[in-house]
Amino acid sequence: MRFQDAAPDARAIVYAGVQRDPLVARLAELLGRATPAQSVLARAVMNGERADPDVWRTMVPACFPDERSEAILAAALEVADHGDQVRNQLRGAIVEAVTERLLRRRAASSGDVRRERRVLFDGVRSEIHPYDVTLETPGAAEAYDCKWGARGISADVLHQLDDARRHADDEEQGLVVGLVVFDTRLACDVRLDGTSAPHEGIRLITIEGLGALAGAPP
Repeated sequence: MRFQDAAPDARAIVYAGVQRDPLVARLAELLGRATPAQSVLARAVMNGERADPDVWRTMVPACFPDERSEAILAAALEVADHGDQVRNQLRGAIVEAVTERLLRRRAASSGDVRRERRVLFDGVRSEIHPYDVTLETPGAAEAYDCKWGARGISADVLHQLDDARRHADDEEQGLVVGLVVFDTRLACDVRLDGTSAPHEGIRLITIEGLGALAGAPP
């Protein structure tokens, strides 16, 4: 098993610009240390349905007054203020950036956290699709796809993750495969219950437990 940079295409080049947006980095820093309630607040605000900050302070009083909650609210409102296409791109980039930041906190010097990487296996036709974030620790690697919402969990994604896990087992290599979904566990469970694609061996990190990425290895 080995990792390889994804070949850059037009979409990747455009999306790289989105990933470098300072707003993405600012929210990733805030959400990397947010409480579950603050993460849920951020998701609700970034959906773009209400632009009045006082409305959110009233709707989610448990988060206020609090300096981090105020910073999250302000940054999330900036995301919500964009049009649908840019907002969707920013939200996806934010989930990836949070995932990377949390994995780096755990990995320290023991692993290499990378973005947009493919996983290759001997004698197996390589997949074109790269993984959003990988932790490339020898003997205990991890590969994650990141999704804004539960609706992003498709059969194709689940099959790809499961295939990688099985190929790694065949080579007796340690590889954890997972989904990081910035949505509730309930929404993800409902989505998974409606698919016949394999998912039993796939790690699922949801909005309530993002901090698990920075904790002990799975």
